[in-house]
This record gives sequence, C-alpha cells and structure tokens, in this order.
Amino acid sequence: MIPGAQPLLLVGAGKMGGAMLDRWLAHRLDASEVTILDPYLEGDRWAELARKGTATATSVAAAADRAYRIMVIAVKPQSMKEALEEVRALTAPDTTILSIAAGVRLATLEAAFPAGQAIVRAMPNTPAQVGMSMTVAVPNQHVTEEERGAVDALLAAIGDVAWIEDEALLDAVTAVSGSGPAYVFLLTEALAAAARQAGLPENLAARLARQTVAGAGALLAESPLSPDVLRRNVTSPAGTTEAALKVLMEGDGLQQLLTRAVEAAKARSVELG
Repeated sequence: MIPGAQPLLLVGAGKMGGAMLDRWLAHRLDASEVTILDPYLEGDRWAELARKGTATATSVAAAADRAYRIMVIAVKPQSMKEALEEVRALTAPDTTILSIAAGVRLATLEAAFPAGQAIVRAMPNTPAQVGMSMTVAVPNQHVTEEERGAVDALLAAIGDVAWIEDEALLDAVTAVSGSGPAYVFLLTEALAAAARQAGLPENLAARLARQTVAGAGALLAESPLSPDVLRRNVTSPAGTTEAALKVLMEGDGLQQLLTRAVEAAKARSVELG
C-alpha cells in the first residue's frame, strides 16, 4: 500500500509517468483512486489503463470530478508552461504537487499555483520501469511532514529516494542520475562494438556486453564494497584487466570524458530552468 497518496492525478503518462504508474499499481495503489490526464496517449494504452481500473481524461474538465490529494506532473519541460496553466484549476488547498520535469524550478511551479501550495520537485530516472530508480527530491517550505511522507512513499515504490534542501543541487543530480542510464547504455553499446572489432560474432558480442554490464551493476548494488575496491578486486597485477584500465584511465580517459559529459548535462539543466 502507498498511504496518503489518494486520490491521485497523473498529468502525463508517457515513458516516465507510465513507468511510475505501473510500479504504483504493483504496490497496490488503488487504481480506482487514480486519474490519468493525457490527451496524447494512443488508444491501446488508454484501453490498458481502463482495464486496470484507472480513470482517464483527455481534458481538464473531464478530470475535474474529484479533489486530488497528490498531483504528479510528468510532462516534458518544454510542455510545462501550457500544462501548468491548465491544471491549476484542479488543485485544492491540500493538494500536494509533485513535478518530475527536468530543469523546472520550484519558483516557476509556485508561480503557477495559489500561494502556499505544497510542492515537491523530484528527479527520478528510467530504471523506475523495474523498480530501480534513483530519485532525488526537494520540497518547498509549505510541504508538511505528512505530505513529505506521502510523496516519499510514492517515490520509494519506484526505487531509492534521497531528499535534499538545496534545490540548486538538482541540476547536478539531473546530469548524474537523471541522464546517467543513457551513459551506461552507451557504454554497453561501445563494449559490444569493441567486442565485434575484436572478432566476436555480433550476437555473442551483444550478449557479453549486456550481461557484463547488468552483472556488474547487480554486484555493485549488492556488495558492501566501494566501486574502487571492486575494480581492484578484478584487476590482477600485469594482467589483462590492468592492460585495459591503463587505456581507460590515462590522460583524457574515461574520467575526463564523464566529467565533461556531466558538466554539459548540468549546463543544459540550468538553461531549461
């Protein structure tokens, strides 16, 4: 069960919003207490949600038949201005707003709703699809302990949750964990390409890369050891792994590339705000 989260309005049920919804329903959030507001979903997805028992709406007027305890805004940052103008009419004084739009500041959200509205800004990531998200959340000054607990329960249903008080940190969070899964997927692509270049058949190269990354991630998640200790445990002196790591760690290697990548993503997050 997810206490304190009902009735819930989900504004935007695309990839991230839909993944979060699926995890919430798996954690026995009462589907009859959930309304999805999204005019862009395809018919098959609407039918699927209807079978699960959720209410669906393609307009604000169609979603205005109940008072919502929590409103989750899961639209793209570029669509936030229009979405905020529309959903303001669906809030009540005790509605908690949870926004997962990258770069959209608390000040922007506060300006769109009545004074004193409880608002949480959060940054989850796509492993929410399998209950393995890393989400960082920041509340505004109007969020009570009870409201924070309800939001925390929702976010904990999709993975790990960390709370911060300094909103400025969310730009770096977005660059590291928000965008981070794409970096790992790119690493997997690159490893498979290198395996093909080394002479392995395409199917085997892809399988080795995927399972190696997945297995290493699982070990990292389960082990109490730090990443550097785990790395050293794989690296025999003068062995094959050491030879590879010398390439990855020398000069403008992996660390420098990732640092530049995170800085670029952070800068873009600042621009979006």
